[in-house]
Parts: sequence; C-alpha cells; structure tokens
Amino acid sequence: MKPAEITCQGLDSIRSSRPMIHHITNTVVMNFTANVTLCLGAAPVMAPCIKESPEMVRFAGALLLNIGTLDLGLVRSMLAAGKVANELGIPIIFDPVGAGATGLRTDSAKLIIRELEIAVIRGNAGEILALSGAEGKVRGVDSMDSVEDHIDLILSFAAESGSVIAVTGISDIVTDGNRTARIENGHSLMGRVTGTGCSASTSVACFAAAMEDPFHAALGGLVAIGIAGENAAEVCAGPGTFVPCFLDALSDLNRKIIESHIRAEIF
Repeated sequence: MKPAEITCQGLDSIRSSRPMIHHITNTVVMNFTANVTLCLGAAPVMAPCIKESPEMVRFAGALLLNIGTLDLGLVRSMLAAGKVANELGIPIIFDPVGAGATGLRTDSAKLIIRELEIAVIRGNAGEILALSGAEGKVRGVDSMDSVEDHIDLILSFAAESGSVIAVTGISDIVTDGNRTARIENGHSLMGRVTGTGCSASTSVACFAAAMEDPFHAALGGLVAIGIAGENAAEVCAGPGTFVPCFLDALSDLNRKIIESHIRAEIF
C-alpha cells in the first residue's frame, strides 16, 4: 500500500471510530495536543494521576506517554497505566522528550522502554540516538543532531526494541527494522511554536488507535501533521497565528488534500 492510501485509510478510520486517546503528557502542551486529537477526529482524555490512570486506560484506543515536564510520580503513573495497556493489547506511543539532556530524562526513558511494550517511539534525532546507544546531542528538549548519518543505528534500535521508531526533523524517518519510510512534509514554522513535536506523537497515537499496524500508524500520523503544517504556513501571518491555522488545517484534512500534498516513500 502506498503512503497516501495508508494515511487516508487511517484518517477515515479515526473519524469513523472516534477512539479515546489517554494522554499522560506534559503540562506545557495539554491543551494544544487535546485540540490536535479532536481535530483529527479522536477524543482526548488527560489523566496523569496514578490513582486513576490505570483505570482510565481501559477505555482507551491508545496510550500516549510524554515526559516533557518530568517528575518521578508521573513516571510511576506511566508505568502503571502502561502495564494495563499491555495486558489489554492497547498500543502505547512514547515521546521521550529531552532524553539525552539529563540523567533523569535519559534514565526515565530507558526505564519506560525496558518495562513496557511500546508500539511506537517518536522523538527527534538527538532523543532517539541517545536511547539507541549513540551520543545524541540534545540541548534542553531540542535536538542538536541529525538522523541522516545514523540510519543503520536507528534500524538496529527498532529491531532490538521491538518498537517502531519515528524520528522527526527536516525529514522524518519511520522504521520497524524491516520497512523504512521517509517523509518530507512539514514546514520550518513548526519549529517556532511550542508543542508541534508533541502533536506529532499525538497524531501517531490517534492513528495507532485506529490501525492495526504501528508502522502504518506512525507513517500516517507524521504525514498528516506535516501536510497540516505546510497548509497552515501558507495562510498564517507568523508563529502567533500558526497554531489556530494548524488546527484548522488538521480538521480540514481529507483524501484530496493528502493525495495532492504528500511527499513520502517506503523503501
């Protein structure tokens, strides 16, 4: 199946089934990623407390874990909800925000990957390289590295971890160790507002809740975000108006727009 058809089928499935996406995410992006979820056609719930996160996940189509504003209590909640998700076959999407920047972030991300079965790990190049055994360069939560010189390492990480690895940047790479896709959609304005990386993970979670194949979900989720970013950039006045235009563009996505804008290949 071609990337455009994968994305279209996934988006149609999200909008017909309206899965609930359980977010245990960072406080900076909660409102934004909730709106991203709604604009794609899914239903968000934010339930970070350990006293309810394992119960809430039972109603979810996917569980999104994001360590952007990290504390140890949040990690415990993620592990508790994640173990229930694994028992029930609910896909987990993990965003290791800032892994490689500090010991706490790196160790917490490695603990989550070790203790849980993760369907998709979505991060920037520095975060993914830090988790794969390389010295990923991260400043704060921003990547200072590129994936282009480390494709073989990323493929090995996917094969060893059993997770689909989705690396976002100027070009996005998605791989399960056997299949690999490159996605060229996106716009530089996406890097000038808070939360677009987190919204990519949210989009992947929405697609994962509606598709059986995590590789297809990661591909479709990143294509959708990239095309919406391009279309928003065409009509906004700058970073301040980009976000509402981006949400509108996500809501407006359809087969015609996807087929006419997609720049992606599987190889």
